[in-house]
Amino acid sequence: MRFKHVLGLLCAASISVALAGAASAQDKTVKIGAVFPLSGNAASAGIHAKFAIETAMDIINNAHPELGNFPLAKNAGLAGLGGAKVEVVFADNQGSPATGQNQTLRLITEEKVVALTGAYQSGITLTASAIAEKYGIPFVNGESVAANLTERGFKWFFRTTPVASDFAKIYYDFLKDMKAAGVKTDNVALVHDNTEYGTSVASVVTNVFKENGQSIALDIAYAVNATDVQSQVLQLKEKKPDVVIMIAYASDAILYQKTMQALDYKPPMIIADDSGYSDPSFIKAVGKISQGVFNRSSWSVGPPGSPTAIIADMYKKKSGDEMDDTAGRQMQAFFVLVDAIDRAGSTDPAKIQAALKATDLKPDQLMMGYKGVKFDDKGQNILASGLIIQLQDGENYVAVWPKPNAEKAPVTPYKGW
Repeated sequence: MRFKHVLGLLCAASISVALAGAASAQDKTVKIGAVFPLSGNAASAGIHAKFAIETAMDIINNAHPELGNFPLAKNAGLAGLGGAKVEVVFADNQGSPATGQNQTLRLITEEKVVALTGAYQSGITLTASAIAEKYGIPFVNGESVAANLTERGFKWFFRTTPVASDFAKIYYDFLKDMKAAGVKTDNVALVHDNTEYGTSVASVVTNVFKENGQSIALDIAYAVNATDVQSQVLQLKEKKPDVVIMIAYASDAILYQKTMQALDYKPPMIIADDSGYSDPSFIKAVGKISQGVFNRSSWSVGPPGSPTAIIADMYKKKSGDEMDDTAGRQMQAFFVLVDAIDRAGSTDPAKIQAALKATDLKPDQLMMGYKGVKFDDKGQNILASGLIIQLQDGENYVAVWPKPNAEKAPVTPYKGW
């Protein structure tokens, strides 16, 4: 009797263990860390990044067959991990490189995330990814364009976005085409903040133009989160450049546009380096007095019913705002990261790293207008690409260059208000 009783207990225990195992497989989550500025002067960008990732989580964790060939959309959860759901732990870097570093360390050591994404500002991505590198955790970035991020010999850092050199070449080629059409583009001024992002992008633009035989006529640097930019705008007004390339985060971009209006200064052409000029807060605050601003982008909504239009609608319902290029690039990076985890069939960081290295996504598998996603030995997406958009007829950007991708023709000179 005693033997039968023990046997019965063992059988019951094994059944309960089996049931628990089945339940844990069903309830299993993959935990990913996301480091963004959820407070401070760049909070609008961080909050919209959070909306973008939450939209992506909906697509990944629930079945969305209407998205066609889009990876992760057909099944609910990750098929490679038995239907496991994705969970994201968000951390606020407060716009500080030191805080971004500390928050990344917390996500790795306390939250036990298997991979990371972020961190919007290049200077914070620099410090946050260094911690991920130290701990051997994959870090996929979708929106920081400072050239040096992929020049550090890192093995765990991957970047999906085009970088400063790609966009500098786009600016040069666009201005070359505009000049051929009769627009004066000889004298180019750069206006940039003194962060890692601002100084590195300005340097790359200067070098790319120089390599193509054109010098930068004026370089104006200013302190980030400025409270007064009248002297910088007056300098532009005095020098009268044909083109002003603006490299600024949202609060500074808004201040520059308001100051230009106050001082009645309208450069013939403004080209923005995405960032603050793409942020929804910029459009709301100064869109109506910034008509004709050119900007760089890799995002286009696409025709109604297309996967991109469906995703844009989902994002707008969640955020209340139209999808902008920065949020789109952040979402794309998150999809690339989770696709690699799914293909790895594991939460082992080394296996995720190997899957990221083997990534080879085609244009119809992407929500952004890249030629694909394929990483080189430095972790840079060699198939990233972009286009020029312009703020026309209200508060919406439209694609204007190159011609095959254009929705409308570019309009010059800059209208402003």
